[in-house]
This record gives sequence, structure tokens and C-alpha cells, in this order.
Amino acid sequence: MNAREFRRRGKEMVDYVADYLEGVEGRQVYPDVEPGYLRPLLPTTAPQEPETFEDIIKDVEKIIMPGVTHWHSPYFFAYFPTASSYPAMLADMLCGAIGCIGFSWAASPACTELETVMMDWLGKMLQLPGVFLAGEAGEGGGVIQKFAAFLGHGASSVFKVAVFHLSDPSFMATSPSDHR
Repeated sequence: MNAREFRRRGKEMVDYVADYLEGVEGRQVYPDVEPGYLRPLLPTTAPQEPETFEDIIKDVEKIIMPGVTHWHSPYFFAYFPTASSYPAMLADMLCGAIGCIGFSWAASPACTELETVMMDWLGKMLQLPGVFLAGEAGEGGGVIQKFAAFLGHGASSVFKVAVFHLSDPSFMATSPSDHR
């Protein structure tokens, strides 16, 4: 696929996604399929030649969509709401194009710093004390963890801080450097 075809197919995909979301309430929310339904509908080996975009979209509708739980449906009340929106989908396109992995500052300074600033925005919206914000000095703050192990460790750390805070009310009135 070259840039010209990417532009054309990208516009078609945006139309497909918009049509899907505008009509999602007309789809069956939870699929009526049994485990293993998909394997017999697909070839046993990868295709030797690429399929056309039109054939892929037809397969998505005919083979994939019958097994999809439509989380965007207004009739879907299980689990939790999805966090997708038109702006988020556009942002996903940009992220896919840039393709950075922001696991450290050296891997992508802009990605890491933007995440830190946005976490400060979230902290301010939640009215967290300044000790939890990175701020100009870079003390405090946080990042969104991407792995379950890190989440467990992070939750454990937050719990320890909360317990410490409950046992020492003066904790929040001090500077982050006092707690190193």
C-alpha cells in the first residue's frame, strides 16, 4: 500500500467506522456464537496473495462482526463503558503513524513529558494536593502504567502512602523532598 492508496482507504475506513457507530444500536449487542465459531470460517493457512480491501471489509462484516460484543451499543450495560470517541480514534491514528513507545524519557521525550503534563491535569481535576503533581520542578506526579505488574506495584505504593497519610496528618502539609 502506498501513500495514495492509504489516503483513499483511510477515508473509506473512516466512513465504515462512522457508519458502524451510527448504526450500532441496530446490531445484536452480545454475539450468538459458540466457542470455536471462527476457525471453520477462516482458511487453515495464511493467504499467499493479499486480499482486496473490499473483500477484507466484507469478511469483517460476514465473519468478524457476528462474534463481536458491541460495547458502544446504547443497549450494552455490562462491565464498564468504553473510552472511545471520534477524537480518540483520530488520536489513535496519529499515534499509530508516529509509532513511538514511551516507556522512558530517552525512548520518546515528547511522549513522556506530554503524559506527565496530562497526568498533572488529571491530578488537578481530581483536586489532588500539589505533592502528587509533577509540576515545574518535576517532583511528585505520575504516569499511566501499561502492565499489570506495574499496576499492582503502583497500587501497593499508593496504598502505603495512603496508610502513612492516615497515620500522620501532617504528611500532606510537607514537601515531596521531605519524604525521600
